[in-house]
Amino acid sequence: MMTSLDMPRKGERASVQQGRWSGVRANLDMVFIEGFAGQTVIGIDDDEQDVAQPVMIDLCIGVSRIDACVSDSIDDTINYASIHTRLGRLMEEHGLKLLEGLAGEIARIIICEFRAEWVRVRAAKPAKFTNVARVGVEIERCRDDFSAPDMAER
Repeated sequence: MMTSLDMPRKGERASVQQGRWSGVRANLDMVFIEGFAGQTVIGIDDDEQDVAQPVMIDLCIGVSRIDACVSDSIDDTINYASIHTRLGRLMEEHGLKLLEGLAGEIARIIICEFRAEWVRVRAAKPAKFTNVARVGVEIERCRDDFSAPDMAER
């Protein structure tokens, strides 16, 4: 099933221009995680504040060049197993109320801790309403969206 995080079409690449996502995909390679399923306490409604609920996360992560394409070394790319572990830890400890805040924190982690150039984060609650498949947010951030202290503190 295709999602809004579909990889660039053949001949397309990602691009960051003047600190904002340009929509013109050039100069970035993509690493993705699709369908991460976590359980976390999140929400503003009374019935959401004490019980963990499912949250689905999709990531599309832009890096300036995946050197592992040539070296075949995990040290030359973003390790999605490490991101998977970090997302699991975040689900346990974040303390946020809104999916928007959770998506923003995920973006900060991917860029500041994993040194990505750009990220698209999609966070959704699949069980919020019985007659809706899912509700959620989708955000895009690039390295220029974060200050030097954000980058250095992790």
